Amino acid sequence: MHPDRTSSTRFPVPVDAALRAAGWQPGRWDIKQAEIWADALREHTSPAGHRHAVFPAAVEAWAEFGGLHITPTGPGRQIAPTAIHLDPLHGLHMARTLADLGRALDREVSPLGAETDSAALLAIDTEGRVYALDHTGDWYLGPDIDQALAALVAGTEPARLTAG
Repeated sequence: MHPDRTSSTRFPVPVDAALRAAGWQPGRWDIKQAEIWADALREHTSPAGHRHAVFPAAVEAWAEFGGLHITPTGPGRQIAPTAIHLDPLHGLHMARTLADLGRALDREVSPLGAETDSAALLAIDTEGRVYALDHTGDWYLGPDIDQALAALVAGTEPARLTAG
């Protein structure tokens, strides 16, 4: 088989196709851009004094997937698949919201990007778990970015985070 037509085994085929169409490929690693985002987030302080957390899991996710506009094709499994833009600056002015989520989870949380249609904020924690925050609540998307991207692209219904 021609190498360009093979799929990685890392993602399900439709997810792999959506990622590749967005410009991702195995080995993609733009650490320079990730560091620019890290600096911008570190330098930002909300009017109330809230600051962003920047940690390795976030920087690694930005380096591999940052800047991608991912547009799923086809119907979703349980809900409509979600178009996303992986750019942590979507969360620049959400330091307090992310700090509140981090307190609830008992770990630091950093912005990851946004859902294009709903403007839900995507966030990642120090363990690499991924969340979505929107006007209806906070949602758990998966234990790592791979599973979160697969859930968003495939239209898998996320789990609502509950208090306590």
